[in-house]
Amino acid sequence: MGWLPWPILRKKQFPKVRFKPKRGITEHEHRRIIGREINPERRDFYELCWLLGGSQGDIAGLTDEDIDWSDRLICYNRKKMLQRMQENPNLKPPMIKYGKKIEAVLKGRPSKGPLFPHLCTVRSSDRATEFKQRCRGLGIHGVTLHSYRYGWAERARKAYYPQRCAQENLGQQSPAVHRAYAKNAAVTIPSLDEWEELVANKIVDIHQMPKVA
Repeated sequence: MGWLPWPILRKKQFPKVRFKPKRGITEHEHRRIIGREINPERRDFYELCWLLGGSQGDIAGLTDEDIDWSDRLICYNRKKMLQRMQENPNLKPPMIKYGKKIEAVLKGRPSKGPLFPHLCTVRSSDRATEFKQRCRGLGIHGVTLHSYRYGWAERARKAYYPQRCAQENLGQQSPAVHRAYAKNAAVTIPSLDEWEELVANKIVDIHQMPKVA
């Protein structure tokens, strides 16, 4: 607070901050959570977090205007990208093509206005606390709502989902991607659940695809 004429310990001498290792939520853990969830709004919220890999704030804030039913697309502005998009008008939000699993969840939500009328009004810390309580009740440890993003990325890598599409879906910027593709191009991203079905049915030969480092 500036009361001392000289700091007792220099900033460079502070103990190094070590963050706990982060991991993605597994499908088994996710199924246990939604299997026990009796609130349909919260259950659908967790399911969309699993299928879309979006941040909890972005998923909770989805509205009917973010869905294009005719072309089966979901397009929404990520909160963390708003400032960057204001600085660069050519930067467009990705258009995510959804499959049957996401469609089933969307049809169970309100057709007008927010998809999650209650959760969109709840603070992110409160949503995180509710999720932590459900995990604790099931004996699941080491995961948070943010673990759904890690879980989505791990699933995408395991399924040999194109790295460019995975980066666009998660909102990560990559210089290599921008060198290969036009910055102002609107990218349509295939649905991960449909891609997984193609891999499982051996319609897509993953052995002929370059592995993601």
